[in-house]
Amino acid sequence: MANVKLAIIYYSSTGTNYQMAQWAEETAKQEGADVKLVRVPELAPMEAIEQNPAWKEHYLATKDVVTEAQVDDLDWADAVLFSIPTRFGNVPAQVKQYMDQAGGLWFQGKLVNKVVSAMTSAQNPHGGQESTLLNFYTTMFHWGAIVAAPGYTDDAIFASGGNPYGTSVSVDGEGNMKEDVEGAVRHQVKRTLDVASKFVE
Repeated sequence: MANVKLAIIYYSSTGTNYQMAQWAEETAKQEGADVKLVRVPELAPMEAIEQNPAWKEHYLATKDVVTEAQVDDLDWADAVLFSIPTRFGNVPAQVKQYMDQAGGLWFQGKLVNKVVSAMTSAQNPHGGQESTLLNFYTTMFHWGAIVAAPGYTDDAIFASGGNPYGTSVSVDGEGNMKEDVEGAVRHQVKRTLDVASKFVE
């Protein structure tokens, strides 16, 4: 996997998707990929962030530690793994704005054959996890990207709740993950890299 360039792009308000992205980064590096971990810029005003102590704590802890995602990261990468929470069954506004900025790359055909996979989180198992990934992948089809969904290619997927579209986790009110998804995250990274390796010259 040494020749695969993987961008791990996440948005996280309270830390769940950041943790998933970190597991992904660790696994990708172990597999020998060239890895870039970046966060989608925060759009919410500080007044809103401060109303949620967990959001404020995570924002302050990572804003100067993790590099903000740039559209050029999509151009650089052979494969892209997104980790994003659900917002009413769809992607957060922050992620949508980031994706919308990729119009120039799309117009130039630079997103064609990018290998893409995605993970998500929600408070409830049926809180929009599957629809968030499916809605997200719709944009990938417009890009001409190749979606590397995990399907049922490893037992870790069943152990984490069985979402074939991408690893998804439920989070309780204290921010604790309800399912054990670490294994599924690591498998999804390996599968994404494996698919991407078939397209890298």
